[in-house]
Amino acid sequence: MTKMNSNRCSKLATLLVVALVALAAVPPAAAVATVEADGAPGDAEVGEEVSTTYTFTDLYADDTPRQWTLRGETNLTNATWTVTAYDNAGDQVGQTQSYGGSSFEYDVVADDDVAELEVTLTGTVPEVENYTYDPQQSFRLTEFTEVRDGGGTTEIDSWETNHYTTASSDAREALDSARQAIDDADESGADVTEAESSFRNARQAYESGEFDLATNLAEEAESKATNAQESTEQTEQRNTMLLYGGIGLVALVLIGGAVYWYRQQGDDYDKLG
Repeated sequence: MTKMNSNRCSKLATLLVVALVALAAVPPAAAVATVEADGAPGDAEVGEEVSTTYTFTDLYADDTPRQWTLRGETNLTNATWTVTAYDNAGDQVGQTQSYGGSSFEYDVVADDDVAELEVTLTGTVPEVENYTYDPQQSFRLTEFTEVRDGGGTTEIDSWETNHYTTASSDAREALDSARQAIDDADESGADVTEAESSFRNARQAYESGEFDLATNLAEEAESKATNAQESTEQTEQRNTMLLYGGIGLVALVLIGGAVYWYRQQGDDYDKLG
């Protein structure tokens, strides 16, 4: 009995191992389409209207169905979508479809001769909920997903856009300038402890939405970094001058000693003569 149980456990363990290896060997589902974006902004101001056109090709991969659903999502406000389908010859298939809202779904069907899709998204850049300096605050411009029958989904691609206000942009520029000045001063060997402290305070003010304070503190940090670097450079110049002066003094002493020795040798020769 014990031997039979042992054999059953051994077989069960073997089956589990085989199952795990098989699962590990299954590659993740590939995205069904290729998409390129035209006009996707890397940065945009809050309240600005933006428009981006996405072109989808390779709609039917070998391991994907001949019919699936394209889902688009965005965090733009007042968003509108237009979807136009084309066949292999580049001729439009059917009517352009329009959608409103933060998302849409469009059925992609090979039997309808749909070979390419053009999706245009237009909307307004949303308000910033949380300001961050590094990384800069951003929002989801667009995300496209393949939805298959039965509920399976695969992300096709997505885009993020940094958003800002005039005040936050000015504060960020001051922070960037201060950061560069501190890094330069640090590389020169200057003590940037005070500058770093002011910069941390500036960053905290920025992330709290206090942009005027952030700008002032950033300018203070930059000034401290610049002064520290100038002080270090002046000290190095002074030390260099002292070094050269010391070398010159030693050279004069050596020259004077040599002249004295030479004259002494001459006087000794005259006395012997």
